[in-house]
Amino acid sequence: MEKIRVAIVGAGNIAQSAHLPAYQKRDDLEVVAIADWNLARAQDAAKKFGIPKAFQNIDDMLANVDCDYVDICVWNRSHADCAIKAAAAGKNILCEKPMAYNLEDALKMKEAVEKAGVTFMLAVPTRYSGEAQLLREMVDAGKLGDIYYAKTANIRRRGTPIGWFTDTAKSGGGPVIDIGVHCIDRTWFLMGCPKPVRVSASTSYAIGDFKTRGVSRWTALDSDVTAFDTEDSACGVIHFENGAALMFEVSWALNAPNSGYTQICGSKAGATLEPLTIYGEEMGYLSDNAPKSENVNIFEAEIAHFIDCLRTGKRPASDLDQAVTMQRMLQGIYDSARLHKEVEI
Repeated sequence: MEKIRVAIVGAGNIAQSAHLPAYQKRDDLEVVAIADWNLARAQDAAKKFGIPKAFQNIDDMLANVDCDYVDICVWNRSHADCAIKAAAAGKNILCEKPMAYNLEDALKMKEAVEKAGVTFMLAVPTRYSGEAQLLREMVDAGKLGDIYYAKTANIRRRGTPIGWFTDTAKSGGGPVIDIGVHCIDRTWFLMGCPKPVRVSASTSYAIGDFKTRGVSRWTALDSDVTAFDTEDSACGVIHFENGAALMFEVSWALNAPNSGYTQICGSKAGATLEPLTIYGEEMGYLSDNAPKSENVNIFEAEIAHFIDCLRTGKRPASDLDQAVTMQRMLQGIYDSARLHKEVEI
């Protein structure tokens, strides 16, 4: 079997802690190059992971290396630039979440990808956990009936990262676009990906760059960024064309206990994750069942799915259209919060 060749743009945390270790476990794939605006960082990553070539930008990488797809692991503001250039070069694309800095950039990416006729997949790894995959199979099989309500949360009491994440000019937003995209996307996926039509949301800027003692903070490799203008937390509800609703709450900093959950409710049964539990009825009595799912590395499973799509021509689970729709939801959350009213999306 001929090896799939991947070139990575961005040598930061997500590339080095998740994507590259997953690539190293595959014998049907070869990482042929890595690029980063910080050339020394790209060179260090190349040495660490045995990558033959390192570049300072995607232009030089695409001009000098042949690959089957580009893996985009840069900060959010640069997603569109990298994706548009990769598409123009005829390369398939795996793009880290969120799809883009904002909806305008996402639509430009969509136009470029469709014009080039390449395959695009959004990297949203929480979809690929064993529990999420099993539950989606049960939803598709009608085991839970019609899904009409869901709620999800990812609450950090004090968990704001240090670095470019807090600079809206680079990130596009705070916990909504960083960790909110994960729990909202996974819950939407479990609902069967209905069409969103409107959203009502609120964001808060109450805590900011806290100096709480005894709290460790995750630090991005580009930690010299000092801007801090993103939200602390957000909450809201997304309404769908089929009448279903999804409530969410996310935070980097909130005076509440750390928590996280995903729950969906159907006309026949409901479910929660971690651990996967089905809440239904049996023989006229309430019943709680805990199906056992496969234990998988979500990044390895995500990449395996993308490679399979490239080899077989199958449509990725988190394809271009779903990526744009997710960006519409994120944009709707920020627009609703800014305007202090419900907005259509």
